[in-house]
Order: sequence, then C-alpha cells, then structure tokens
Amino acid sequence: MTAYRGADSKREEFRKYLEKAGVLDALTKVLVGLYEEPEKPNNALDFLKQHLGASGPDTADVEALKLEVTELRQKCEQLEEQNQEYRAKLQARQEHATSKKLQQYEPSQGEEQAPDS
Repeated sequence: MTAYRGADSKREEFRKYLEKAGVLDALTKVLVGLYEEPEKPNNALDFLKQHLGASGPDTADVEALKLEVTELRQKCEQLEEQNQEYRAKLQARQEHATSKKLQQYEPSQGEEQAPDS
C-alpha cells in the first residue's frame, strides 16, 4: 500500500508542476479547439503541434520576413553605392581645393622672374 501512495504522491506532484508551468491550460485550450473544429483534421497530432507552436513560425510570417530581408539588402546596396559616389565627390573637391591653394602660391604666367644680375 505504501508503494501505491508513493506513486500517487509523485503523480500529484507532477500534476502540480504541469499546472504551475501552464502546460495543463495550454493543452486544454488546444484540445478544446480541436473538439470545436467543425471539420476534424486528418492528423490530430499535427493540429496539436501547430496550435501549440511546436511546428515553428507561420509560413506567412516567414515569407514576410524574407521579403523584408530582400528589401533591406537592396536598400543597403543602394546606400553603399550612394556612399561611394559621395566619397568620390568629396575626394574630387578636396583635390580641387588643394590645387587652388597651390596655384595661389605659384607665380602667375604674366609675371616673369627677374634674372639674377
């Protein structure tokens, strides 16, 4: 009789654990959903997995995320190209400004240096 009480005690402890973790509520909701389903699915286990979230993310969500990733990659490529263009323009302007400064210190063509006599 002691072994029977030990088994009952373990079962009760496990049931409390499942209840505390929310497992019993989740299973109950999914099973009620299956019960209320007008057209019962061919594979009840797949129904349970899908509604418990074990089957992974929703296909529509995955497709939407894939599309978003593709769009963001294209945007990133565009921004990288634009960045390269701006860098080239900046470098050209810096070179132009440097050459103007150098010209400022060079004698003009109309001025000739006097020969040392």
